Amino acid sequence: MATLVCFHAHPDDEAISTGGTMAKAATEGHRVVLVVATGGEHGEVPDDLAEGETLVDRRRAETERSCATLGVARLEFLGYRDSGMTGWDQNADPSSFHQSDLDEAAERLATILRDEAADVVTIYDWHGVYGHPDHIKVHTVGKRAAELAAASGLAGLRVLEATANRDEMIRQMTDAIESGEMTPPGGEHDGGQDDDFDPGGPADDGNPFGEPESVLTLRVDVTDHIDAKRTALRSHRSQVTDSSFFLEMSDEVFSRAFGTEWFIEHDRQPPWRDGWIFEDV
Repeated sequence: MATLVCFHAHPDDEAISTGGTMAKAATEGHRVVLVVATGGEHGEVPDDLAEGETLVDRRRAETERSCATLGVARLEFLGYRDSGMTGWDQNADPSSFHQSDLDEAAERLATILRDEAADVVTIYDWHGVYGHPDHIKVHTVGKRAAELAAASGLAGLRVLEATANRDEMIRQMTDAIESGEMTPPGGEHDGGQDDDFDPGGPADDGNPFGEPESVLTLRVDVTDHIDAKRTALRSHRSQVTDSSFFLEMSDEVFSRAFGTEWFIEHDRQPPWRDGWIFEDV
């Protein structure tokens, strides 16, 4: 059996980005480790925090429930503070992940990779899928950690960048708009809420969401684990603003949208293929 380490920026990122892959790996008997860079301090604050309970406390407990659903054997937080969205004052916080020293942060992750004798580590694409400062930092720290681990004897560690297939998202949105399942970007839901998400438009850092299909190398079918993925997402109930879009979808739409997880493998070149993260381990 092999070991998968998934490196994410905030509590709840693991569920939507690599939840299916984690659940599939655990079901097959592989060891799954989740490493979260920050406590998610700048997420949505729920109304029902208990006396003395912080948002970080709540989000840690939610992540533990998500891990139980996905079959995660070990959960580690690197201890950095959430950096907030691009342009927020929190970007300058010296204790934030965004401001962390690259080699120091990478060594924290590399230590876990070595301890676990990891076979595969997942990070994000070069702009963190949608440009969040902490997601971009996951990419740079994750790459550097893999280099440090390899230099100290962890041979064969594979690095996979979790991302979104922008072209497929545009195709699915076009089909959904034409069928009346959703309104075009800038239109209104029945509830009167603006829907301005456009995967082809500028995301948080000004770049389009995800990556074009032409640079992807691996498509993983996780439809057999879609229930675990959605249940893990529901574990993060405090983040209503972030997760309600996903949870309001019908089962069919959710499976169609999130039953596939996409990666860029550092040891392979496009075009993409259907496969599995451990097929060469």
